[in-house]
Amino acid sequence: MEPMLIQDVLKILPHRFPFVLVDRVLRAEGGEVHALKNVTVNEPFFPGHFPQEPVMPGVLIVEALAQASMFCLHGEMEPGTIGYLAGVEGARFKRKVIPGDQLHLHAKLEFLRRGLGKTTCRAEVDGQVAAEATILFAVAKG
Repeated sequence: MEPMLIQDVLKILPHRFPFVLVDRVLRAEGGEVHALKNVTVNEPFFPGHFPQEPVMPGVLIVEALAQASMFCLHGEMEPGTIGYLAGVEGARFKRKVIPGDQLHLHAKLEFLRRGLGKTTCRAEVDGQVAAEATILFAVAKG
């Protein structure tokens, strides 16, 4: 598969600035995804989290993982369907994510049945795990 650039990402995700947290999908096949989020000092959350030491909020790392998870279903979702976050299990944060980092988002589809799904996810920076979580989602018409 060719990498999906931001124009392709925006055709699939319903999110828009400032909430789209996937910049590129490098690979999406066989229920597994590798996507990127380039973290810049211009992110709208950095002035308040924290002004003296900007750190990407953990909840936004989880949201980035949830958005990347939707690409596990690439080519399988009907047009007009949206994945809604239904739960987060076992979220762990192992290192700070700061401006200049490139967040590598990895997701693996564990199951999808009757519109409910589960992915195991991890976010890495420079080959180190920054966060891990299991994402539960519901797929429905938007």
